[in-house]
Amino acid sequence: MLSVCFALYAPRPAATVQARNMATLREIQLRLKSVSNISKITKSMKMIAATKLNRSQRGMEIARKYGQAASSLFEQAETTAPADAKTLMITVSSDRGLCGGIHSSVSKYTKRAAAVAPEMGIVVLGDKAKAQVGRDVGASVQLSFNQLGKAAPTYAEACAVVDVLRESDVTFDHARLVYNRFNSVIAYEATEIPVYSEEVFKNSAKFSQYEIEDDVLDNLYEYQFANTLFWALTEGHAAEMAAKRTAMENATKNANDMIDRLTLTYNRGRQAVITNELIDIITGASAL
Repeated sequence: MLSVCFALYAPRPAATVQARNMATLREIQLRLKSVSNISKITKSMKMIAATKLNRSQRGMEIARKYGQAASSLFEQAETTAPADAKTLMITVSSDRGLCGGIHSSVSKYTKRAAAVAPEMGIVVLGDKAKAQVGRDVGASVQLSFNQLGKAAPTYAEACAVVDVLRESDVTFDHARLVYNRFNSVIAYEATEIPVYSEEVFKNSAKFSQYEIEDDVLDNLYEYQFANTLFWALTEGHAAEMAAKRTAMENATKNANDMIDRLTLTYNRGRQAVITNELIDIITGASAL
């Protein structure tokens, strides 16, 4: 009976321990291969984002000049919103991810503004910001747009958004256009551009200096609104490409660090297995 109990609780032979070590090494090898593939993917995505960043920066510089010229129209006319003005916030983002917290920047800006002015309406461009804003102030979202950010923004897209806004039930006296301003390759900032309705613009202090007829004013206002929105879209797209490039660069760096650690662990385990096998061979040779 004692011999049976001793046999049941006897330590496992060395072969089982070696088999377990080999299984662990195979798992590390598989994980090492998986992380290496991820590193190749993130490195390729970083290169693609860098190429798109250069292209988007060129388009942003052109759109910024037109947008600033359009915004100066309100500045020269000294346009200000009345105290009882109906305010609308237009949040500019995109549908794409893998670019860090760039969408959270405009979403947090929008939610802070909505907390101060709960009666303010919200229009969201892009599914990413829509999901984030909708969780807290979804009741204030009057209109949303998607299919944005898959390619570089075009002026036709900005005109289409303006047409939908003008044909919808969304009305405003003062619109706050929130977007990610491109400061540098590693820095962006949530900024807003003011846009006013035609009536508010006509009541500006220095509107009479322009001598604009009513039929021309409608076309001028639509052109000004589209230019400002296109400016915000291109700035946000450039900031998104810069953030995506940074995110993929960090992901590649983390993957390479993990590869180094896994390689070191694999080499140590392999060395331990070889050492154990040598000990068994030497022990067997000594016994003979």
